[in-house]
Amino acid sequence: MMNILITGQPGVGKTTLLNKIKNRIEDMGYSTGGMYSPEIREEGKRTGFNIIDIASLQKGVLASTHNTEGPIVGKYRVNLDDIKDIGVLALKNALKTSDYIFIDEIAPMELASSSFSQTVWEVMESQKTVIAVIHQRSKHPFILKVKNREDAMIFNINLKNRDSITDEILQIIASME
Repeated sequence: MMNILITGQPGVGKTTLLNKIKNRIEDMGYSTGGMYSPEIREEGKRTGFNIIDIASLQKGVLASTHNTEGPIVGKYRVNLDDIKDIGVLALKNALKTSDYIFIDEIAPMELASSSFSQTVWEVMESQKTVIAVIHQRSKHPFILKVKNREDAMIFNINLKNRDSITDEILQIIASME
C-alpha cells in the first residue's frame, strides 16, 4: 500500500493533523490502530510524553523528566518497557486487526527501543496504509532509511499549509480505495 509520513517543526500541529486524519478515516467506517505520544504537561511545562494504544487506549509513559532509569534523550529518560508493552504491541495488533495504522512518532525517543524500529519496519512492509509522524531533523540511520523508502510520501507541514494537508492526504487515501 502506502506509507504517508508527516514531518515539520516541533509544535506545528503534526499530532493534531494525525488525529484529524484518524477521525475522518474512522468516520468512513474503517478501523484504526497504532500508537500516539501526547505531551505530559505539569504546571504549563512539558515533563514528558505518554504512549497510548489507539485501539485499546492502554496508556503508559514513553519518556519523562521524572524517570530515574532508561536511555537519555534530551532532558528525558525513555521508558523501554512501556514502548515494548504498549507501543510495539499496539503496532503488532494493528497489523492484524486494523485497516489503517497510525504512528506518532518515529523519533529518537521511540528508537531507543530496537523492537520498536523492527516493528515499524514490519508495519511499513505490510499491505496496510501507514500514516506516521516522523522526526524532521534527525540524522538517525533508521529515520533516514524510512524517509528514503520508495513507497513513502513525505508531507512537510507548517502553519500555512497544515489545514490543506489534511484534505490532500485524505484525497490520496481515498484514491487508493
